[in-house]
Amino acid sequence: EVQLVESGGALVQPGGSLRLSCAASGFTFSDYGMSWVRQAPGKGLEWVSLINSGGGTTTDADSVKGRFTIFRDNAKNMLYLQMNSLKPEDTAVYYCAARQGSTYNFWGQGTQVTVSS
Repeated sequence: EVQLVESGGALVQPGGSLRLSCAASGFTFSDYGMSWVRQAPGKGLEWVSLINSGGGTTTDADSVKGRFTIFRDNAKNMLYLQMNSLKPEDTAVYYCAARQGSTYNFWGQGTQVTVSS
């Protein structure tokens, strides 16, 4: 059974930091590019960051560039998102997703991040 399980979401003050984790199982993790995608209250899905299967290439949305870092550990089947200098507009449910080509094949259930004082 394919599973992507996110964790690490929390309530944090503006300017704070969080690290999200995504544990993958049931598929060959190292064969897939991985993304973080978020959905803010009342809004659509927004792609945040992408990392290639080997972990050597990353791309970030302009809204998070310089503040968020995506990385992975293929030996542990883990994906991470380090989020620094958090802003209220980063409040969202964060999902990890596995992709091959332009197709997102698998999704996690999401973890809530709330940035508020």
